[in-house]
Amino acid sequence: MPDTVLVAFDGSPLAERALTYALENFSDATITAMYVIDPVDSVLDVEAGGLPVAEGWYDDARERATGIQTTAADLAAEHDVDLETVTEVGRPARAIVDYATDRGIDQIVMGSHGRSGIDRTLLGSVAETVTRRARIPVTIVG
Repeated sequence: MPDTVLVAFDGSPLAERALTYALENFSDATITAMYVIDPVDSVLDVEAGGLPVAEGWYDDARERATGIQTTAADLAAEHDVDLETVTEVGRPARAIVDYATDRGIDQIVMGSHGRSGIDRTLLGSVAETVTRRARIPVTIVG
């Protein structure tokens, strides 16, 4: 059994299933829910919304991250499991793998698709990339 588990958590239904899986199967481990603010998504929002959006994109992204992490903490509380939360900024797959590597994480758990990957038929691009690049076990929840 792993001592440390990182759950990629973007608030999507599959991310909630992945977190539930981790909480139920690794309750003795230190579990961290990670949300990644992707600056590329913010650029798209800015291009669509203009200068007013550009001025507040990071604050908006941080506020959204706080709400998503609150959802993760509430789910953990329902399972009576302590949960650490972390928010990183960067490309999601790279941020997940780098965080796991830098902190000696034993296991990664994530949904097969996130908020933006629903159109993929087999495996979302973030899940696919993490699975290929991680040097530790990755559990994909579908």
